[in-house]
Amino acid sequence: MKSLLLSGLFICLSMNLFAQDDPYLWLEEVDGKKALDFVNTQNQQTEDKLTTLPYYQDIYDKALAIYNSTDRIAYPTTHGNYVYNFWKDKDHVRGIWRRTLRNDYLSGNPNWETLLDIDVLSKQDDVKWVYKGVSGLHPDYNRFLVRLSKGGGDAVVTKEFDVNTKQFIEDGFYIPEAKGNSAYVHENTILVASDFGDHTMTTSGYPNQIKLWKRGTALKDAKLIHEGNPTDVGSWGAVMRDGEKSYIMVYQAITFYTRSVKVWHNNNMVTLDIPDDAAPSGILNNQLILNLKSDWTVAGQTFKQGTIISLNMTDLLNGKHKAHIIYQPDTYSSVTGISTTKNKLLLNLLTNVTSKLYVYSFNATAWTNEQVQAPGYGNLSVVDTNELSDDYFFQFENFLIPETLYTANADNNTFKAFQSLPAYFDGDKYKVKQFMATSKDGTKIPYFVVGSKTMSVDGSNPTLLNAYGGFEVSRTPFYLGSMGENWLENGGVYVLANIRGGGEFGPKWHQAGLKENRQRVYDDFHAVAEDLIANKVTAPEHLGIMGGSNGGLLVGVAFTQRPDLYNAVMCQVPLLDMKRYNKLLAGASWMGEYGNPDIPEEWAYIKKYSPYQNVNKDTNYPEVFFYTSTRDDRVHPGHARKMAAKMLDMGHPIYYYENTEGGHAGSSTNEQRAKSSAMGLSYLLMKLK
Repeated sequence: MKSLLLSGLFICLSMNLFAQDDPYLWLEEVDGKKALDFVNTQNQQTEDKLTTLPYYQDIYDKALAIYNSTDRIAYPTTHGNYVYNFWKDKDHVRGIWRRTLRNDYLSGNPNWETLLDIDVLSKQDDVKWVYKGVSGLHPDYNRFLVRLSKGGGDAVVTKEFDVNTKQFIEDGFYIPEAKGNSAYVHENTILVASDFGDHTMTTSGYPNQIKLWKRGTALKDAKLIHEGNPTDVGSWGAVMRDGEKSYIMVYQAITFYTRSVKVWHNNNMVTLDIPDDAAPSGILNNQLILNLKSDWTVAGQTFKQGTIISLNMTDLLNGKHKAHIIYQPDTYSSVTGISTTKNKLLLNLLTNVTSKLYVYSFNATAWTNEQVQAPGYGNLSVVDTNELSDDYFFQFENFLIPETLYTANADNNTFKAFQSLPAYFDGDKYKVKQFMATSKDGTKIPYFVVGSKTMSVDGSNPTLLNAYGGFEVSRTPFYLGSMGENWLENGGVYVLANIRGGGEFGPKWHQAGLKENRQRVYDDFHAVAEDLIANKVTAPEHLGIMGGSNGGLLVGVAFTQRPDLYNAVMCQVPLLDMKRYNKLLAGASWMGEYGNPDIPEEWAYIKKYSPYQNVNKDTNYPEVFFYTSTRDDRVHPGHARKMAAKMLDMGHPIYYYENTEGGHAGSSTNEQRAKSSAMGLSYLLMKLK
């Protein structure tokens, strides 16, 4: 008893000492009264200021009109003979899940049948439901596992739905709220990764167990087929199909970038002998498609980092390797998308941040390819494929040209325009140029500048610089839409930077900014800002920056390291306290990206850039606008709350707004999106014009 008391006393003392070290820990209590009082006070002050600016109402009205426009493209998801779509507008604030016959969709005269109205369901259940997607029962797709979030977080409730009766199935599969996933194996069995209780989640807050659950039995009695380690990021299951064959796949994520890939085969778990950082991307014609993140020597052949290869699946399940090269990128290229039709492989490539699309065929001994002669100088992406045919959809867009959806066939490599968004601003008035900045270590960093054809080059242009710089995410040209109408049309210049940490030039571009090399990412961002100023596109008093999530960390570092460069900062759903990020929600899963702050050697480099630890009282900072969500269960709202409170107590004026729902996306409805957009752009115009 004495030892227990002493132990408890030590824990209390440790907590008190830590609390003294961080006086803002109370703001990590997501729904704590004191924390929410702080949020409500700051929200009201920010709303009172920003919603009364002369720009606000016009931007809000225009943004909402765009988000609610019936001219938007109803993007397809093909299941069997139907095209499914999720749609929001002014009459369906939370959205409707609907379907139409595929032939009717292709005719341009869809006869939409509403399956599930989320607004009605929310009123019925008295819950602010947010639709998070579905998994269907192959091959008839008459049943679906529907995922619903309370307020927009990553944790979902999963319920089985019958599309013929348009009802949730009484006594059907039901998975209580948890982060995880599920998929049909067949009508009476599903694959489930979830919180099964009794410490079945990892320290990152993701599932640690995967089970096969038979209809009519209790979830707690489902057959356990995999259990990982508590320190893993998590384990997830999937059902991959190759024609009539299906494979029950298990992905045990050891870190964010390494995984053990297993197949439940003949009632046994088989671990595939592939690199732990390689990413399986589908199975086609008995070939497992593999994206290599590092060099791999197998069967006497070395495949370089970034190469796409295939492996004979039958051989692989028996511990043998028969590999074929599909695509090997050059210095300026990378693969941004891999998808399959019934018989073909589609590769989305990026060359100097411009998209290309190729169709690949396998002839038993080798892969051959044809380029899809789609529009160039923009972003191409595959939207939907059909497992029953070689038909697919892709879209094209760039900064000034709205999205156009194309129907295509991979067998004969043909395509035609199907539907385009209307232009929300006059793109002919603007120009796009790509430039190169030189980072601190001499690396060339590409960035796009979008501005008026007649803009002056005297440093007077209000300019918004945006980037991400992490997790191998490539930032490619996209139609500016509301940003074009409300920013460019108000004299603004938009800049998109392709800094390291992203995937624009393949795995090496990403890995160059990992862990101890993280400062390179921030040096790249500073270099672009300095280049814009040196070339008199803008000046510090007219330069603003914007980033969300990891991009929120990016701009947090930017304004704490180089406050002299910026006059406005949009810091959205950010990470900021890098000392405690791994203890908050999903933070532990990102230690493969940033490092572990609990290891002294790793904290030594993290602490040099962590915004929360580096903000100080005696520096002049721009008035930052922090934006987050109470219901974000991925990046903890405590990051933004604590940084805002700390800066206020130091005497630094800031703006702060926390949406009470919306999850990591920041908003759940079109009205919420329009409000956040209008407040953000009004703030930028106020600060930079």
